[in-house]
Amino acid sequence: MSYRLRIEPSGHEMDIAANETILEAALRHGYTLPYSCRSGTCATCKGKILSGSVDYGEVDAKMLTDAEMEAGYALFCQATPLTDLSIEAKEVGAAAGIQIKTLPSRVARIVDLAPEVRALFLQIPSSQEFHFLPGQYIDILLKDGSRRGFSLANIPNSEGLLELHIKHVPGGQFTGHVFSGMKEKDILRFEGPLGTFFIREEFPERPLLMAATGTGFAPIKGMLQQLFTKGEQREIHLYWGVRYAPEFYYQELLQEWQSAYPNFHFTPIVSRPDAAWTGRSGYITEAILADFPTPKDFAAYLCGHPDMVSDLSQRLQQAGLDSNYIFSDAFVFAKAKNP
Repeated sequence: MSYRLRIEPSGHEMDIAANETILEAALRHGYTLPYSCRSGTCATCKGKILSGSVDYGEVDAKMLTDAEMEAGYALFCQATPLTDLSIEAKEVGAAAGIQIKTLPSRVARIVDLAPEVRALFLQIPSSQEFHFLPGQYIDILLKDGSRRGFSLANIPNSEGLLELHIKHVPGGQFTGHVFSGMKEKDILRFEGPLGTFFIREEFPERPLLMAATGTGFAPIKGMLQQLFTKGEQREIHLYWGVRYAPEFYYQELLQEWQSAYPNFHFTPIVSRPDAAWTGRSGYITEAILADFPTPKDFAAYLCGHPDMVSDLSQRLQQAGLDSNYIFSDAFVFAKAKNP
């Protein structure tokens, strides 16, 4: 059984199957709505049901409250139709022409970046084209049918290489293999590109505020490479938070960027500093709001731990930054990913 789905304000209409989420239907028809985790745990895809009714699916109560459901809101990555639907959502035009593919890849290089972080460089077959926007992610497809999502940490290149930053998760099936058994020339299958975390071109006058925790630096790195390649002149403020100082990586590259681009400002922050750490300590949310108590003029890009992403987004809005200028990618635990 199928229903009709209409997206406002664009007026795009399409069929949607009874067991298909709103997001899946939109993507199938070539219309990109804001989304990230696809598992109901980040709220990037939250939008309003203008008419019709839905099965809300499995959602985290923190991401979609009872009051929000009563007000007509749903998570489009989870909600499936019970009737014909009309929804309100801002389509993301920049990703509309990018095809989501399932491709094989070969592990070209494995590089240790930090004590518990490795970079995987995946080689795409030369016969395949893979277009993506810096900041998007791919899902590694495992043999048992599960998948693991990792952000792309580079810009598109003629070599067909994709860079991923993998943090070792104790007991993690895939990350454990990356750190103990994976070898160069191994074959991995993936699906992508996915997500709508990338630089928006609609408001080029706004300075950029970027915040990352842990390997949330990965998509930010790709975004920065894109900006610098294009000769970006706006002020760019990057805050990167880790627990311990040795968890920082790519420090030489960041120093090079600071020297080469006077408009780039980098602030590293350690939440559990030792006596040797002389930089700023604490949490990046507090540091950002201390430095920019009235952030209303920024475009903000937040990536990393879900608590940081949620808290900083709320605090920025409370301080005057319109939510239309806040873009995020919350890293959720692999078990929450759709199979």
